[in-house]
This record gives sequence, structure tokens and C-alpha cells, in this order.
Amino acid sequence: MSTVLPAASRLSLNQKTVNALGLVEAVELCKRHDIESIGLWREPVAELGLETAVDLVRRAGLRVSSLCRGGWFTTTGEAFTEALAENRQAVDEAAALGADCLCLVVGGLPPGSKDLLGARHQVARALDELVPYAAERGVMFALEPMHPIFAADRGVLSTLAQALDLARDYPAETVGVMVDTYHVWWDPALADQVARAGAEGRIASYQVCDWVLPLAADALLSRGQPGDGFIDFPAITRLVSEAGYRGDVEVEIFNAAVWAADPDDTVTTMRRRFQELVAPNL
Repeated sequence: MSTVLPAASRLSLNQKTVNALGLVEAVELCKRHDIESIGLWREPVAELGLETAVDLVRRAGLRVSSLCRGGWFTTTGEAFTEALAENRQAVDEAAALGADCLCLVVGGLPPGSKDLLGARHQVARALDELVPYAAERGVMFALEPMHPIFAADRGVLSTLAQALDLARDYPAETVGVMVDTYHVWWDPALADQVARAGAEGRIASYQVCDWVLPLAADALLSRGQPGDGFIDFPAITRLVSEAGYRGDVEVEIFNAAVWAADPDDTVTTMRRRFQELVAPNL
């Protein structure tokens, strides 16, 4: 970002936190609560139409902290070719929206496969194909390492170290990493790897939400408001800040109960927890 923003201004509402709302309603929610940044998802953008979405966000004066999501590279043959085409479209959307980064959920194991190394190789192949395209359009990829519980079906990159090892073959301004507390809080190498990411200039995004128990039947929906679970947000936020990250901080919550709640109540709680647990440590 071109200017250093006050900590209180760096809160970003990821659309998934208010999953029942369309983009128009989510933008209005941000304006009601004086939130200056939004993390967008491609599906609501497509539902509204890209040009309309671009105009809506710009007229509202919102920054776009990320666009989610590209990725799903762990396929072969025609499916791999289709994934590349879909990701080029996602790059175009991120460029039009002026998103700080395009989040990449790289994909899990292909059906019937147990070859983790092969799946990770497909991710590298995809980046080789896509990075030049993204670089021409000024879009930064954010590789998202995911908690190992999701390695089979969503993300064969499980640690920041794995994501950074993959990113190092590309310029820092084109391939970075997403530090998502939900996915990395458990990692015993977290402090060293966040510092490494900062030294390499590769922290593309910082997302916060909590790890809550018991896990939902769909583990993806086991995220909570910061402070409701087991993650040390002050400590991790200090790591990210000391590593030099000065961008927006997204709150991204997948949780059926949160989605069913009144969005204004959700954002009121979100803002309060951000001010208590995150902002003082930025």
C-alpha cells in the first residue's frame, strides 16, 4: 500500500463472514460500520457483474484487500487446462477490482490419488504458466497454506515454509503468501517462517479468525470470532507486524451460526474484537 494506515483503519470485512449477503448489501454494511476495506469473493462479484462490482466498490471508497479465490491446480489433462483458463479470468477480475492480491487455494489430492508430491508439482506447473500473465496485469498471487486437516481435499500446501519454498522461484511482487491464523496458528515454525516471509517481501495478506471446538461436521465451518477459541492473536499479529506487513487485516469466518446471525451484530462483534486483540499489536 502506498501510505501507512492507522491500525484502526486496517480492518477488512471478508465477504464470507457475512455469507448470506450479496455484494451490494456487504458494501452497505461496511459503510454503516466505517469499515474501509473489503475482501471479495468471485461468485458474488459474478452475480452482480464485474463492471457493476468495480463501480460499486469504487463509489463506496473501499479498498479491496483480496479477491478469493483462484487455484484448484491439482488436476491433470483437460481439467488442468481448464483450471489455468479459470485462473486467468480470476487474474483479470482482480486487476479490474484493484485487489491487493488474488488468494490461491491450491487444491487437494485428485480423486483416487495419494501422491502429495505429485499434487504439489502440479501447483508449481500452474504457477509457471500463470505468473507471467498475472505480472503483466499487476496482480499478486497469495498462496494460502491450509491446516493439514484440509490436505486431502483443499490444500496440499500445509505450512508457510512449503508455500514460501514454492514462491521463491518467482519475483516477490508476483507470488506471496497469505498468513491466515486459522491455518497456521499450530505451526511450531510459525515465528521463523513469518519472519522469513517478511524478509522476502512476500506477506500478501493477513487474515484472522479463531479455531473453535468442537469441530463442526464440516471442519471448514469451525472458524470463530477472534477471542472465541484457542489462537493467540496478539502474539501472531506482533509477528506479522514485526515482519513488516502494513496492509489490511481481513476477518474471514466460516461458521453456520455466524452466517445465520444478524450481519450488523456480527460486524459489531468483529470490530470490537479487532480493536481489543489485533489493532494494538499492529
